[in-house]
Amino acid sequence: MGTIIAASILLVLMSVALLSVRLLLVKGGEFKGSCASNNPFMQKEGAVCGVCGRKPGEPCAEKA
Repeated sequence: MGTIIAASILLVLMSVALLSVRLLLVKGGEFKGSCASNNPFMQKEGAVCGVCGRKPGEPCAEKA
């Protein structure tokens, strides 16, 4: 049972590390496509971005 828990924790840590490679290795790195309006399911509902307030079809208001 302990090996399963250890393997699960290791897998989660590896996943988070691989998702954050851009943040760790690139100066000024950021997650791409994090606006809700990039999601096709959210576009049908007309969702706005929680970060910049962008609506589907509008440019992002917050540029880094």
